[in-house]
Amino acid sequence: MTNSEADGRGIKSGATVIIVMHSPREKCWGVLNEISAAGVFLRGIDLNAFDDWVRAIMHDEPFMGLSDLFFPMWRVERVSRDESAGGVSSLAEQFEQRTGRSVQEFFRG
Repeated sequence: MTNSEADGRGIKSGATVIIVMHSPREKCWGVLNEISAAGVFLRGIDLNAFDDWVRAIMHDEPFMGLSDLFFPMWRVERVSRDESAGGVSSLAEQFEQRTGRSVQEFFRG
């Protein structure tokens, strides 16, 4: 166990995260499955589609499903927790406020 895992600072499997990639520039949101030397495994969607996806769920309309994604580490620029900041709700909180369901409940199916 690393020091960051022992004191709770590490990003752990099951956390909602935002991943920023380069070459090409891309941002994705979702639930982290695993981070390894090879890359990042995520269950999520492209950040540009988030609002449309939530809107479709709110109105019980068909929507594109979440995908199991893998990003090789050479493409990963940043992985950050999806957290509230400066009075702005996290994306997970926005999802819950707008749909009435938690992200974890929704991802379980």
